Amino acid sequence: MKISQEKKKKISEQILNYLFSQSPKPLFTSHIASEIARDEEFVKKLLLDLRKKGLVVEIKKNPKGIDYVRRSRWKLANKVYTYFKQNQ
Repeated sequence: MKISQEKKKKISEQILNYLFSQSPKPLFTSHIASEIARDEEFVKKLLLDLRKKGLVVEIKKNPKGIDYVRRSRWKLANKVYTYFKQNQ
């Protein structure tokens, strides 16, 4: 089943809004997926698209500096956070 670009855009907006509400705390893909009630793989694909656009930052290391093997955490890029904060 295909999802239209318009719906993908709206889901991406939900992701950005949720990341803003939790900012500056970086969140795992699985946590984001459960909060917006979407499949993890689908959310990961949207997050990777948002990363390419420079809207989110992927964190591949834990707080101790050790690389994650299969996980990623995500947070808003600084410019996006500033934009959301000013237009709130």
